Amino acid sequence: MANTEDQFKRVISHAKEYGYVFQSSDIYDGLSAVYDYAQNGVELKKNIRDYWWKAMVQLNDNIVGIDSAIFMHPTTWKASGHVDAFNDPLIDNKDSKKRYRADVLVEDYCLKIEAKINKEVLKATKRFGENFNKEEFLATNQRVLAYQEKINSILKRLGQSLEKEDLHDVKQLIEELDISDPLSGSKNWTDVKQFNLMFGTKLGASSDSAMDLFLRPETAQGIFVNFSNIQKTGRMKIPFGIAQTGKAFRNEIVARQFIFRMREFEQMEMQFFIKPGTQQHWYQYWKEARMKWHLSLGMQPENYRFHDHEKLAHYADAASDIEFDFPFGFKELEGIHSRTDFDLKAHEEFSGKKLQFFDHEENKSYVPYVLETSIGLDRMFLAVLSKALQVEELENSTTRTVLKLPSVLAPIKAAVFPLIKRDGLPELARGIVDELKWDFNVTYDEKDAVGKRYRRQDAVGTPFCITVDHETLENNTVTIRQRDSMSQKRVNVKDLKAIISEEVDVKHWLKKI
Repeated sequence: MANTEDQFKRVISHAKEYGYVFQSSDIYDGLSAVYDYAQNGVELKKNIRDYWWKAMVQLNDNIVGIDSAIFMHPTTWKASGHVDAFNDPLIDNKDSKKRYRADVLVEDYCLKIEAKINKEVLKATKRFGENFNKEEFLATNQRVLAYQEKINSILKRLGQSLEKEDLHDVKQLIEELDISDPLSGSKNWTDVKQFNLMFGTKLGASSDSAMDLFLRPETAQGIFVNFSNIQKTGRMKIPFGIAQTGKAFRNEIVARQFIFRMREFEQMEMQFFIKPGTQQHWYQYWKEARMKWHLSLGMQPENYRFHDHEKLAHYADAASDIEFDFPFGFKELEGIHSRTDFDLKAHEEFSGKKLQFFDHEENKSYVPYVLETSIGLDRMFLAVLSKALQVEELENSTTRTVLKLPSVLAPIKAAVFPLIKRDGLPELARGIVDELKWDFNVTYDEKDAVGKRYRRQDAVGTPFCITVDHETLENNTVTIRQRDSMSQKRVNVKDLKAIISEEVDVKHWLKKI
């Protein structure tokens, strides 16, 4: 546990030190669970968003994009169910006065059991060496099976209790598991109660006449209320999708784990409108498609897993999460939900407007079903950053800190160095920067010895370093160094664009899907 905690602390520290993420309002001691993306962070975030958008919208003829407003008519949230049912189970510790999500306390308890499973696997790996079969061990070892059965039983009961809104049983479960306050160790808990997650505000010139509004807690409703607009203006035929990226806001009970859970965050989601009765086909299709997208970035399959929901949202007939192995354990990264026709039917009822599709093949109108894929952009940012940060042992008994970002996502694609700050080398280096910046985000760096500059760019995550020296003056060649392998080769300046493109081009990466 300590190792994972240390790794997480390193990720947070690195993000701040190298211009990725800062605490919001830092000079005023910060604002809880709100963060600013710095010069490198904003580029990484943009690149992740673009990578998702190209895969989802650009490469699919039947998916289009939208950018809906954050403010929406308040009836929208009545129709969606958020006003009455957008709650999390809250529990307070009477001694520490700390507030927690009751379901997260139980899930964290299960993570501790999972850590015991991982410990057994590690012991077995050492004992059997190359002959160790992990899958067989997990399926046959009695101690592991008992641990897993306990996890399954706990989560099943939790899911059933939350689905029935049996908050008394949730508290009873916490007491039976002997769960204590993580900070104080106290087990003196209050009853569990529901906590609404929406932020409210007002629209109007005076308080007497002002309309109650909400900051949107999700982006999906902006898609649903524009279903007819998009369908008619785009002449879209079922099946088709509407994609969107944008801010959402939630008054979290406990916002924690750096940018994993925030009160202001960004979603990347797509609502896919389908013929009723085909939802299982499309549910499986998008589960597979979204996992392929994740794996295309090269972050190893063992870092991902599906978690099918025991407790379904009131609108869903199937739901699964793609979970990622963050430094603090497997947690939700993306959700795939079969939402049935709940959303469009609810908006029909509350608006009095028809939200239907006329199927010419069947010669009838119907309210489409919806298949949703929704990924947290900030969580994806954290997933990429946490897996990329590595400390490597080098042959000369030294170490280097390197951010092995997928090069397609790296904020800076190349750094150009003059070997020394004279003899016309800086001018030549800046000329290369000026030429490359039409196609890539590149930087110029002349401070310190070349070795230190390499290390600095390694830590930022820059895939290529280009060194201009006296030989460049003679034959127009430079030394290009690759971040991950640290290999160096001599190339002609005119070949730089092609070399960098081959490594960072979106096409090269998305073709893996």
